Amino acid sequence: MKLTHKNIDKDGGGTVTLIPEEPEDMWHAYNLISEGDSVRASTIRKVQNESATGSSTSSRVRTTLTIQVESIEYDVQGCMLRLKGRNVEENQFVKMGAYHTLDLEQNRKFILGKSEWDSVALERVDMACDPTKNTDLAAVIMQEGLAHICLIMASMTLMRAKIEQVIPRKRKGNVQQHEKGLAKFFESVVQGILRHIDFNVVKCVIIASPGFVRDAFFEYMMQQAVKTDNKVLLDNKGKFLLIHSSSGFKHSLKEVLADPSVVAKVSDTKAMGEVRALEQFYTMLQVEPAKAFYGFKHIQRANEAQAIETLLISDNLFRCQNVKERKQYVALVDSVRESGGDVKIFSSLHVTGEQLAQLTGIAALLRFPMPELEDDDESDTDE
Repeated sequence: MKLTHKNIDKDGGGTVTLIPEEPEDMWHAYNLISEGDSVRASTIRKVQNESATGSSTSSRVRTTLTIQVESIEYDVQGCMLRLKGRNVEENQFVKMGAYHTLDLEQNRKFILGKSEWDSVALERVDMACDPTKNTDLAAVIMQEGLAHICLIMASMTLMRAKIEQVIPRKRKGNVQQHEKGLAKFFESVVQGILRHIDFNVVKCVIIASPGFVRDAFFEYMMQQAVKTDNKVLLDNKGKFLLIHSSSGFKHSLKEVLADPSVVAKVSDTKAMGEVRALEQFYTMLQVEPAKAFYGFKHIQRANEAQAIETLLISDNLFRCQNVKERKQYVALVDSVRESGGDVKIFSSLHVTGEQLAQLTGIAALLRFPMPELEDDDESDTDE
């Protein structure tokens, strides 16, 4: 994301001008724009023209509109945002108060105005505009006849391709059909990797599968690379990491990212920081449950005692339409940071974020045990 202009007053209101450059930037924009914000962008509007004779013609004109946002739709596959709202600035083609839908796309500038830029929104702008973040991790999760090619970004896991093929079963005395089917499947996966993974950016490509599928696939890929003199695969051979997974389905990505060898290889990515935090939380929940809690009520109590060491919170909670509720979560994040705690904002489009959502979307690791919070739980149940 490119920040071209920032104008925020002392009272917290103001505008920022942004240009989304990557697919992930559209996700950041979705998290930044709330209902009630104003967005100014170039758009196409259908205009009715009436001639002197009374006949009317319609034409499409490009104009720049400012709308007050009433609804936001995020199209994951198309990587675009649809914002619906009323026009709030004079325009020669569109009346004040008339409804219009703005489409925000990559490489198209927009100006976002808020009456109050809170700390979470400002942090999101800084994170989106940080040039050091890149899609530095890719994964191919596979089993015989099924493969998922994913890009693991700082804020989201993007599934780029799903490859499904029927492979004939091995028959006694005739394995040729099986081998042919497997070779055809492997070739499709190789083509998927070449099409969807940019080796100039990606530091590591995980190939994970149950059994020996990953080894057979890697051997096939390298043999084909030598045969066809594919420089891209041969030069990046060292970037591939072969890991065990329980299946070829996307949910196996969680166990793959928790593997120590993966953690060591890509320890500097934000995604790995979230994976580690969630692993620590689950471990603590089993080993010392009085130091691991989830749910807003418990977290609030722990924060009042300045007991929170690490706060795990889903970005979903900041998209709530209730302004009072959002302010509650922002105040909690600020308070935890002020008392020296670490805050990890999980993306709901990431496997870790999906898991956190199952735990109410908010959890915390404490500095010291607070068994009284567990007792509160029991007394609530008794009542």
